[in-house]
Amino acid sequence: MSATTAIPGPAKDSTTALLLGRRRHRVNLIIKICCVTATVIGLLFLASILFTLLWRGVAGLSLTVFTTSTLPPGSHGGLLNAIIGTVIQTMLGAAIGTPIGLMVGTYLAEYAQGSQLGNAVRFVSDILLSAPSILVGLFVYQIIVSPFGGFSGIAGCLALALIVIPIIVRTTEDMLRLIPSTLREAVIGLGAPKWKMIVLICYRAAKDGIVTGILLAIARVSGETAPLLFTSLGNLNWSLSLTRPMASLPVTIYQYAGSAFQDWVDLAWAGALLITVAVLAVNIIARTLLRGGK
Repeated sequence: MSATTAIPGPAKDSTTALLLGRRRHRVNLIIKICCVTATVIGLLFLASILFTLLWRGVAGLSLTVFTTSTLPPGSHGGLLNAIIGTVIQTMLGAAIGTPIGLMVGTYLAEYAQGSQLGNAVRFVSDILLSAPSILVGLFVYQIIVSPFGGFSGIAGCLALALIVIPIIVRTTEDMLRLIPSTLREAVIGLGAPKWKMIVLICYRAAKDGIVTGILLAIARVSGETAPLLFTSLGNLNWSLSLTRPMASLPVTIYQYAGSAFQDWVDLAWAGALLITVAVLAVNIIARTLLRGGK
């Protein structure tokens, strides 16, 4: 006759806790390995893209790229008109869209909390944020290009502005909502009107986040191709008129990258490198200025 020895209660609890601790440690280790592996894979892809961009882009760079407009194949043309066109359209698009997005985001965060109109505006903004950019180009084509009978730089600026607006709306609303309500109550309690509280206190507190949203919007529209194909179209000649078709780097890259002429392909890689470097420079300069202002 065999006797079974029972494990005392405290010892059994200690064994169970030890087993659970080991199991959690294994699961944590597995998740950590998966996360690190995914990070390494992502960094390898990013490094591969940047290496290819630098290798092909630097090879296509020369002084002619910055001093000569686009020319026929074999004529040693450059990208001057495309660079200037991109700067004009991106800056005007951001200048049009930023105040509108800032005001709409402020309205949603400060005045429209819980209202049906605010919910409707937020819903439309979220749809625009996730909508394909080609739809924005088609929309501007229908209301600007087609009725007025021609492609133009101003149509391209409006298309880019429509892409900028929802990005800034979302970032502005989110940053203003992060400000503690006690700060608002303290300012109002001192007798300041609400508009002054928003401009002098809330905007200053949310400055970094709002500027980051503007930079994200500029980075997004600086490389957009589809909206410009339906609006400003592109121009192989030098033109600064907003009422005529205007060249841009994304459209030029799109046209040149699939060309059978090697000099055009080299210019496409050089243009892609210029856009990447420009976006990086804008982010570095803005963050340096923000850090220096603290």
